[in-house]
Amino acid sequence: MHGRIADRPLTEAEQIARAYAAAACNDPWAALVRVIADALTDLDEAEHQTAQQRRLISRGYIRDGAISPGGGR
Repeated sequence: MHGRIADRPLTEAEQIARAYAAAACNDPWAALVRVIADALTDLDEAEHQTAQQRRLISRGYIRDGAISPGGGR
């Protein structure tokens, strides 16, 4: 499969690509379109969360650990 060495495990990227290909009935174009659509959705959500955080920070509502669940900033 695409110059891959059979005796090594699949990388995470290869596993994801395989899953998208299977979901698209092995249609490469449909799989690519779905990957891009999912990436754009994720990017939009990340931008939305960043905008919300900026609004809270600008209003002075930020508290220790409020930006990330791990407690760091």
